[in-house]
This record gives sequence, C-alpha cells and structure tokens, in this order.
Amino acid sequence: MAHFAQLDENNVVLQVIVVNNAELLDESGQESEAKGIAFCQSLFGGTWVQTSYNGGFRKNYAGVGCIYLADIDAFVPPMPDDGQMYSWDEESQSWVPSSGSLTI
Repeated sequence: MAHFAQLDENNVVLQVIVVNNAELLDESGQESEAKGIAFCQSLFGGTWVQTSYNGGFRKNYAGVGCIYLADIDAFVPPMPDDGQMYSWDEESQSWVPSSGSLTI
C-alpha cells in the first residue's frame, strides 16, 4: 500500500490516505508517484505528495500538521509557534532555536 499526503497552499499536510499499489502502475507495470497523485486528485482534487510509512524517502512519514519542504524534499514536524526564531536541523530532524535575532 502507498501513502499520499494532501497539502494546503502553505504545504501543510491536511490528510494522509492509503492508496492500493495497483493505482500507481504505469503502462509498463512500474509504480509511479505521478499515477498515484493523479488518482488522489481525481478523488479529492488538491495537491498531493507521496510519503513513506517507514521513512524510506522524504525523511519522515507525513502526519496532519507536518510541513512539506520542497527544497529538501522532506516532511518535517510543524515549527514551534512560541515567538522564538528556529531553523531546521537536518541531523536531528527537528527544529532548533536560532542563535541570531530578528531585527525589524
């Protein structure tokens, strides 16, 4: 079974659904993410990205509220909203407080 995450306009995961692998097969019998995306769009519309339940690709399994960062092709947990500045630490796979400060 394949898993696909629906994203909102800010790349925040709205839902994750399970799709039968047969829906991903292209003309030559190979699994295709594009076929899975087209299948999800035919059912629900919107923007979809495949996620890996075991973290085999895109770093983490997508969950509701996670953010898809296209520049690193990864799902990350939502950033803290406590007013502090954070940056993504790839090694620890988490948000860490930034050492700099924001000046307005």
